[in-house]
Amino acid sequence: MSIPRPQPKKITKWLLKRRKLIFWVFPALLIGTFYWLILRDLPSPARLARYDVPVATKIYDRNGTLLFDVFVGQNRSPVPLSDIPKVVRDATIAIEDKNFYKHSGINPIGGIVRALYASILNKKLQGGSTITQQLVKSALLTPERTLTRKIKEFLLAPTVELLYSKDKILELYLNTVPYGGTAWGIETAAEKYFGKSINDVTLAEAAILAGLPQAPTLYSPYGAHPELAKERQVEVLRRMTEDGYITRQQAEAAANEPIEYKQETGIQAPHFVMYVKEQLVEKYGESLVERGGLKVTTTLDLDFQKYAQATVAAEVAKLKNVRVGNGAALVTKPSTGEILAMVGSVDYFATPSGSFNVTTALRQPGSSIKPINYAIGIEKHIVTPATMFLDIPTCFTSVAGQPTYCPRNYDGKFRGPVQLRFALGNSLNIPAVKMLYLNTVSDMVASASAFGLNTLKDPSQYGLSLTLGGGEVRMTDMAEAFSVFANAGIRHDLVSILKVVDKNGNVLEEYKDPNLNKDIPSQLLLTGPRVISAETAFLISHILLDNNARMEAFGPSSSLVVPGHAVSVKTGTTNDLRDNWTIGYTPQYLVATWVGNNDNTPMNNALVSGVTGAAPIWNKIIRHVLNGKPDIWPKQPDGIVGARVCTTTGLLPPNLPGSEGQGNDSGSQPDEALGCPTRFEYIIKGTSARSTSSRQMVAIDKATGDLASADQTDNIEMQEHDIAWDGITRWCLDCTHTEGKATIVK
Repeated sequence: MSIPRPQPKKITKWLLKRRKLIFWVFPALLIGTFYWLILRDLPSPARLARYDVPVATKIYDRNGTLLFDVFVGQNRSPVPLSDIPKVVRDATIAIEDKNFYKHSGINPIGGIVRALYASILNKKLQGGSTITQQLVKSALLTPERTLTRKIKEFLLAPTVELLYSKDKILELYLNTVPYGGTAWGIETAAEKYFGKSINDVTLAEAAILAGLPQAPTLYSPYGAHPELAKERQVEVLRRMTEDGYITRQQAEAAANEPIEYKQETGIQAPHFVMYVKEQLVEKYGESLVERGGLKVTTTLDLDFQKYAQATVAAEVAKLKNVRVGNGAALVTKPSTGEILAMVGSVDYFATPSGSFNVTTALRQPGSSIKPINYAIGIEKHIVTPATMFLDIPTCFTSVAGQPTYCPRNYDGKFRGPVQLRFALGNSLNIPAVKMLYLNTVSDMVASASAFGLNTLKDPSQYGLSLTLGGGEVRMTDMAEAFSVFANAGIRHDLVSILKVVDKNGNVLEEYKDPNLNKDIPSQLLLTGPRVISAETAFLISHILLDNNARMEAFGPSSSLVVPGHAVSVKTGTTNDLRDNWTIGYTPQYLVATWVGNNDNTPMNNALVSGVTGAAPIWNKIIRHVLNGKPDIWPKQPDGIVGARVCTTTGLLPPNLPGSEGQGNDSGSQPDEALGCPTRFEYIIKGTSARSTSSRQMVAIDKATGDLASADQTDNIEMQEHDIAWDGITRWCLDCTHTEGKATIVK
C-alpha cells in the first residue's frame, strides 16, 4: 500500500498561516541554546583577582605507592610586574603574543577561524590564542578542548581587557599560568628550574621560562624530551630578535650559554612518570593534568623499577673503561603489554641530559632485529630452522639505489654451510643478509610495521644492512615486536596506565585485559592482532633459548643463560659500536637493555662480542623478575613436528621412511641407514624436503682448484664435486677455496 505524499500547496498554506510563530520561535530557540551552552555558566572576570590553584594530580604505581605529585599544595609566589625583569616580559610577549599591546583581547583570524576549522574536522583546538585568552582559559575556564569553551574564551577576553590594563593582564598571566609540575607563576618557575628569584635570571634562562606555558610537559627540561626545551629556547630567542628586543649577537650568546638546572626532587621512577604524564596530557590536556586532581594508577611495579635502576647504574659504572656513559632498561609483561619498569638513563637527575629517555629514543638495534627477518622467511615457508645458508664471502649489487654491499661477520670469519638455527643463534651476518635478500627489503619494512616497528617506513631508504640494524627503532617498539614471539604470534601494544579517576571519583579510563593479574601462561587468553603464526613464533623462541645453537659465539655459560629458566634472548651491537642491546623474554616477562652514549660516540671494541655491556644488566634484571616463578617453555603448537635432518644440507635424509615433512619414525636408525649424518630439528608440517645427491659436474678454475666464476671461460675444466646451494650462492664442499674470494650476487 502506497503512502500518500503531502501536497505542496497544503504545506505552503500551513507555513504561511504560522509564519509569525516561526519568525519568533526559531530565534528564541537559537538564543536559548546559546544561553544554555555558553552564557548560563559564564564566569565573572572579577574572579581573576582571587584565583586559587586547584587540586594536585597524583601518579601511583600498580600497588598504590605514590610516584609523583604533579604539583604539591599552593606552590605559587605572586610578584608585581615591576619586579619581573623586562627581558622576561619581552620573551613572553615575543613567543606568545607579539601584538599583545595592540589588540583588544582576541585574534579573530588566528583564533576563531582556527577553532571553527578544528571543530569541523574534529581536531584538537590549539594555538592562535592571545595572552588574554590564555589567562582566561587558565584562570576562569575548564581545561576541556571544545568549541563551546573556545567561544566562552572569545567572549570573556575583550571583557577582561575592559576591566584590566594591559600591564595588569600581563602580570596576572605571569603569576597564574602553569610552568610545569609544582611551578605556578613565573617566580615559582624560576625557583623550580634554576634555584633563584625571577629578578636574577639571565636572558638564556628567561627564554627557557617563556617557552614553557604553551606545553609545560613537552618543553620541560625535566621531561622525557629535554632536547625540546633547548629547541624551544632557541625559537624564543629568534622571535625576540625578529621583534627587536635583542640583537642577533645577544641571541647567539644566550643560546650557547650553559644552563645549570636545579635538581628535581620528590619523584620515583622519573622517566616512567614523565612518559605517563606526556600520555595524560595528550589525552586530557595540560590544564586538567596539571591541576585537575586526577588519581592515576599505572602499570609500574616499583620493586622491579628500583632493582632495574640500581642495576643499570652499577653495571654502567663498571663500563667506563670501554667508553660507555649510559644505559637503559625496560621490563614488560608481553601478554598484557604492561610496562613494569622503565629506566631511561643511569641518572635522571644528572646534567645535562639525564632526563633523556633512551627507551623512547631512536637508536639502531644492531643484530637484535634479526629474529624478525628470519621469522618473515619462516612464515612465508621460504626457510625452516634447518635451512642451510652458505656463510661465505658474498657481495650484493642487486638492490636498487644502494652501493655494492659486502657484509662481514662480527669476528671476520666464514663458516661455509651453516643452518638457520645456528646462524641466528650465533648471530652470523652473512646468512642474515641472505635471508633479507630472499625476503626483500620491502617485505621486511612492511612486516616490521606489523610487529610494531613503525619508524621503519620507506623501503627505498634502506639496503640489505637493515637486517644488521641499519634502521632506527625505539626500545618500546622492540619490546612490542618481541612480544609477538612471547605471545605465540600476537602483538600487544604497550600499556602504562591502568586507571584514571577525576577529583569527583568519576572513572575517566580503566584498562581491562583478560590476562591482568594472571601469571600462568596456560590461563592466558591472548587477544590482539596476529602478526605471525603460532608455529613461526614457537620456532623463533626455541632457537633463541637454545644455548647449544649459540655456543660457538657466546660459549656455554654466558650472560644469556638464566639457570632454572628457559629464556629466549637476542643481543645486538651496531657495526659502529654506538649501540649495544640485549632483549630476552619468557611467556611471562620481557626485559630489554641497552648501553651506549647519548651523544652517539662509539664504545670500545671490547663490546663487539655481544655478551658484555647490555647482557650482564639484562641477566641480573631477568633473574630478579623470574625469581620464584616457574620455568615455562614456549608451548609447542599442533603444526610443529620433530624430524631428523641432515647436518649439512638441513634436508630430510634421503632414506627416511614415512611422509615428507610430517615428522618421521627413524627413531634409533643409524645415520648410515638414513643416508647422511643427522640431528633433531623442529619444523612446520610440510615445509622440509628430502635430500638428493649433491654430486655434480661443475666448472673448476684449474689455477685455484675452486669453483670457476660464472663468466669465466679460460683455464677451466669440468670435475665432479659435492656442491652446496642455498638458493643464492654455491659452495664446493670438497674443493680448495680461494682466500677472500667473494661471490657476486647480481
